[in-house]
Amino acid sequence: MAETAYQPRMKRHYADVVRPKLVEQFGYKNALEVPYIDKIVLNMGVGESVGDSKRVATAAGELAQIAGQRPVVTKARTSIAGFKLREGMPIGAKVTLRKARMYEFLDRLVTIALPRVRDFRGLNPKSFDGRGNYAMGIKEHIVFPEIDYDKVDHIMGMDIIVCTTARTDDEARELLRSFNFPFRA
Repeated sequence: MAETAYQPRMKRHYADVVRPKLVEQFGYKNALEVPYIDKIVLNMGVGESVGDSKRVATAAGELAQIAGQRPVVTKARTSIAGFKLREGMPIGAKVTLRKARMYEFLDRLVTIALPRVRDFRGLNPKSFDGRGNYAMGIKEHIVFPEIDYDKVDHIMGMDIIVCTTARTDDEARELLRSFNFPFRA
């Protein structure tokens, strides 16, 4: 008896619900024309790392807990004397999620993290870049269930960029809306 491979809930949702809905709505002729989510990039910029070098390590550790994979520490490209920043100094961490980890993160983001954001009125439907990619910022990384609130020294923000294969913002907006992204009206 052959074992079936594990498939994240959101990936099944895409195949069963989202793809047929988009084909009906936009009239795609080819199955490969239907847009899908290509990757999700999480980024934490730690501006206070100039004074305290341990903050980047802490941010990277917490980003690893949220993403489920090890992040890359980003370094400053140029020196800025006004900010006491030198070239090559660590200033943040980022991670790129694809395939199963991406769908797992998407599920946690939409069902757990976004509803836990204080004073949440919905996502801005205009935060698309013109090529079908969506960017949003979260002010407190503690909305993710993987972060233990009692062990957090500093609350940090993070950027979440959802990259899709959609050609237009309207296609991407409908794709993300089908994944239950809570866009405000």
